[in-house]
Amino acid sequence: MGMKKTAAPKKSKSSVTAKRTSKAKPAVPPRKASKATSPSELIDQRIADLGDWRGDLLSRLRNLIKSVVPSVVEEWKWRGVPVWYQDGMICTGETYKEVVKLTFAKGAALDDPARLFNSSLEGNTRRAIDFRQGEKINEKALKTLVRDAVKLNQSKA
Repeated sequence: MGMKKTAAPKKSKSSVTAKRTSKAKPAVPPRKASKATSPSELIDQRIADLGDWRGDLLSRLRNLIKSVVPSVVEEWKWRGVPVWYQDGMICTGETYKEVVKLTFAKGAALDDPARLFNSSLEGNTRRAIDFRQGEKINEKALKTLVRDAVKLNQSKA
């Protein structure tokens, strides 16, 4: 009796596809691995990564917020935006090529006698302040806005 020949096992389409796709380059290059894990550490890392006037300014604004609201909660949202909370969102800190922007979540409901708000003025809810390189910060008025934003959050809590 002769030995029966057996065919080599067929590869399934999924295993062939898996081999092809595993060699494919990712559409977006991976970011450098960061050891930062908490939102505060991620904000620290963002400030360090900026390495220019924007990082320095974001750090100053962050410290100002923390001086007004020592118990502020820092979050890291939307793929890299620092957000500060106290009984609700106070503001975000975004960095762009030409500006560092503080966007107050309920800014339209805040009094702004110093006229700090200079961006996102058309909406019914948010208001923002664009800070440009070298501009002087009216710290007293900004602290008042932060304080008032927290009071507004607490009144609606």
